[in-house]
Amino acid sequence: MEQAAVRQLVSVAPLVDELGRLFEGAGHEIALVGGPVRDVLLDRLGTDWDFATSAHPEVTGRLVSGWADAVWDIGRAYGTIGCRKDGHTIEITTYRSESYAPSSRKPEVVYGDNLVGDLSRRDFTVNAMAVRLPQRGFVDPFGGRRDLAARVLRTPSTPQQSFGDDPLRMMRAARFAAQLGFAAAPDVVAAMRNMSDRLTIVAAERVRGELTKLIDAPYPRLGLQLLVSTGVADHVLPELPALKLERDEHHRHKDVYEHSLTVLDQVIDLEHRLPAGGPDFVTRFAALMHDVGKPRTRRFADDGSVTFHHHDVIGARLTRKRMRALRFSGEVTESVAMLVELHLRFHGYGSGEWTDSAVRRYVRDAGPHLERLHVLTRADCTTRNRRKAEWLQHAYDSLEQRIEALTQQEELASIRPDLDGNQIMVLLGIGPGPAVGEAYRWLLEQRMERGPLGEERARDELRRWWAERG
Repeated sequence: MEQAAVRQLVSVAPLVDELGRLFEGAGHEIALVGGPVRDVLLDRLGTDWDFATSAHPEVTGRLVSGWADAVWDIGRAYGTIGCRKDGHTIEITTYRSESYAPSSRKPEVVYGDNLVGDLSRRDFTVNAMAVRLPQRGFVDPFGGRRDLAARVLRTPSTPQQSFGDDPLRMMRAARFAAQLGFAAAPDVVAAMRNMSDRLTIVAAERVRGELTKLIDAPYPRLGLQLLVSTGVADHVLPELPALKLERDEHHRHKDVYEHSLTVLDQVIDLEHRLPAGGPDFVTRFAALMHDVGKPRTRRFADDGSVTFHHHDVIGARLTRKRMRALRFSGEVTESVAMLVELHLRFHGYGSGEWTDSAVRRYVRDAGPHLERLHVLTRADCTTRNRRKAEWLQHAYDSLEQRIEALTQQEELASIRPDLDGNQIMVLLGIGPGPAVGEAYRWLLEQRMERGPLGEERARDELRRWWAERG
C-alpha cells in the first residue's frame, strides 16, 4: 500500500522530488508529512502540500525563493514558510514542538532536530506519517497505516499529553471524525471528557475554524455527537447539548437534539437545490441551531402537550450571541440568525390560503437567502407520519410555484416602492429627513399589499396619504 501510494504521489506531483533534491543539496532533511500523506493513502490526492524540514525558516526562505513561483512568510513566527509552485500550495515548517503554557491562549513554538520527534508531537497517528525526500522512504513510527485501515483516531503520545500540549486537538478529533468518518479511540474519548474545560484557553478564532470545517465536512453528525458526548460542546457550543430536553411519559414532544441532527442530515441531502451546491455552512449551521430557542420557551399544557412559543425569535437571538462569541463575521452571523428566525414562517401557509401579499413578504424577508430557506424548511420535516410528510412537501411545492409565478410577474427578488426617495421629496416638497423614510416605508407597504401600482397611481396615493397625515 505504501509503495503504491508513493508511486502515485510522485507521478502526480513530481515537484516533491524537486524540493527534496533542493534541500538535500543544501545539507538539510525534508519530508512530506501529515494530511497529504494520509490522503494519498486514502486515494484523495489534493493540491496542498505540507513538508517538515531540519532547515530553519530563514534558510527555507532562501532555498525556495529561486524555485517557487511565489513565496510568503506570514507563518515565520511558527516556523513556516509558504510558497506556490505549478498551481500547488506548499507549506514548509521547521521540525518543532508546539504547546500551551497552562494559562496561555497562544502556542509556544520550540524547534526540534529530527523527523520522528516532529511526528511524535502531531495530533493523531493518521497525521503522523511522512515520506522522506528525495529517497521516497515511508516513515510511520506510530502505526498510522494500521489506524487508517481501522478508521480510528489515536494520538502518537498519550491523549493527556497531546491535549495538554494543544487543547484545540480535542476539536480536531471531532473535525476528523466528521471529515473521515472515523471513530475516536476509547482513551481519546476519555481524555476529551476529562480535559474538555482546558479548551477555554484557546482563542475563539481557532475554535471557530475547527467548528466550521466540522460543519462543512461529509459527516458532521459524527463530529457533533463526539463533542456532545465528551462535554467539549459545553464549552464550545453549549446550545447543542442543551437541546437534550428532559422527557417523560406525560409530556409529549420529539427529541429536539436528535431532530436537529436529522434536519442537518436532510439539509445536506438537499444542498443540490442551492445555486452553489454544497457544502453550505450558512444553511447547515442554521439547521443545527434552528431549535436552540426551545429549551427557554418550553411550556407544559394541561393536556400533556408541550409548546415552544416564539422559539424562533429566541433561537435567532441565541444564535447571534453564540456566533459573535466565536468571532464569526457579521455577515455570516446575520445570515444564519435570519434563517433561524424565519424557519417557522412557512407553517402559517396552511393549505395555500396565503394572499399574494403574504407570499411577497415571505420572499422579501428571506432576501438573498430564499433558496436556503426553501432547503431548511423542507429539511425541518422529520415526522414519521408519511401522510403528514407528503402533505407538507406538497404544500411547500405549492408555495414555491406561487413564488415562481409572482416572480415572473413582479420581479419579487427586487421589490421596491414605485417611487424612490428623490421622487418622494420632489412630490411632497420636503427635504431629507425622517418624513422621507416614513413615506418610503408606507409606499413599500402598499407595494407589498397590492402589487405594482405604477408611478402615476403611486403619486396619487402618496398625495392622499400625505394630506391625511396632516
